[in-house]
Amino acid sequence: MSQIREITDYLRQTVELGGSDLHLSAWAPPAARVGGNLVPLEDFILDPEATRRLILDTLSEAQRASLEQSWELDYALQVEGIGRFRGNVHIARGSHEAAFRYIPQHVPDLGELGHHAVVHDICQLRRGLVLVTGITGSGKSTTLAAMIKRISENRSGVIVTIEDPIEFVFSHSSCLIKQREVGADTKAFPTALRQALRQDPDVIVVSEMRDLETIRIALTAAETGHLVLATLHTVDAPQSIDRLVDVFPPDQQPQIITQLSGVLEAIVSQRLLQRADGHGRILASEVLRASHGIRACIRERKLEQIVGLMEIGFKDGSRTIDQTIAMLLESGYITREEALFNCREKRNFPEPPAEEPKKQKSIWT
Repeated sequence: MSQIREITDYLRQTVELGGSDLHLSAWAPPAARVGGNLVPLEDFILDPEATRRLILDTLSEAQRASLEQSWELDYALQVEGIGRFRGNVHIARGSHEAAFRYIPQHVPDLGELGHHAVVHDICQLRRGLVLVTGITGSGKSTTLAAMIKRISENRSGVIVTIEDPIEFVFSHSSCLIKQREVGADTKAFPTALRQALRQDPDVIVVSEMRDLETIRIALTAAETGHLVLATLHTVDAPQSIDRLVDVFPPDQQPQIITQLSGVLEAIVSQRLLQRADGHGRILASEVLRASHGIRACIRERKLEQIVGLMEIGFKDGSRTIDQTIAMLLESGYITREEALFNCREKRNFPEPPAEEPKKQKSIWT
């Protein structure tokens, strides 16, 4: 069998290839996700013991003890000369496996990421709830970091973040930025969120809305005059609203709907699409800006009408995922196949008219 390298070598190679993640799985070669595809980093497979050793090399004694107890672990990993990673260790079919997400040192600007100008405007808000949503690996954390950066550079105040784990590391600028990590600086999201209200915050950032209590406190924080930014694992704006409400028991939902309709300011729902030129991926996003009509739809739970209101709410900053995908397709950034795979409604992308065959000139003229 070929020589297994150190974990730092695989992390370095992932970064050098421009990869977003390193995957270590038993009975598979170490693999990097590059441009959305998995690329093997060796021509041999790792057995369970080799995989376990590579993973344990990244953990402190305390983290090993925590993994032993709970069988799962989220943590941040700083590797000298390479960069910062978000690690997740888990057990699959009795073997330790892991995924390491690369976190660039440079926090990108919203424009660099490909966001619409309306997302810049959202960062000017002083109160209310703003959600950044998407599936795993769609860039939610990077967008959230870019929004924190823009807010911190353009106003004076206190930003409190609650993260699990801390990914991008911020320096104080016009704002004081207090970053708290669940498991290291605080016991749990709800506890930290409750305490954040006593820390004179202007902006509260919740890296993930995971449970009923976190959502309830976040809504209250937004209701009491704070700007709350949070992420949610949902595919689009209407589903995000549904998800927030459905977490609660039926008897509590009317109150939550009333709260949400009053405090929700915006939802940025995003996904990454394969570029037509094969060079990586490009951002496609859906933006909901809460208008009177959308607030009424939330109150009356008529979520099926929200997409229509977003389509005609362009002047308010709203746009649907299909409108964004259509612009990317028209500009040649993505293929038609990619557009059809990621759109909400295929009927919004009818087949282009076939070109009429050129008439042959008569040989007699």
